[in-house]
Amino acid sequence: MITEIWKSFRAMPTWVQIWVALLLMPINIAAIFFIDQPSGVWIAILAIGAMMLNLPVMIYDRGFSKLMAFPHLIPWTILVLWIAFARPVGSDGYGTYLWILLVTNAISLGFDFPDAVKWWKGDRAAARA
Repeated sequence: MITEIWKSFRAMPTWVQIWVALLLMPINIAAIFFIDQPSGVWIAILAIGAMMLNLPVMIYDRGFSKLMAFPHLIPWTILVLWIAFARPVGSDGYGTYLWILLVTNAISLGFDFPDAVKWWKGDRAAARA
């Protein structure tokens, strides 16, 4: 199963692999380093929790599919709106991180909402080599 998931990841376009592995995941996981900041625990729960919810999807589909967009929709929409409009105030590093997280997850949601619609309309296959 792990091999199938890895092959599915590698079957995606190179830019998607770079986006997921080098930007999206590390930036969201970095929330763990700011849990001592105002709202830091909730920011981490929303940022990391949305990614963790994809594990059952990857196992079910034995790879990466558009179904993986759904677990991001609610938590990351809340997160983006929270950072944009209720802006937690903390250290300078935290403020910089929140801007990076906001931009990253807003971009991701720009992919996720259309992917969710495509999945809903029947495009349900996992990426395959």
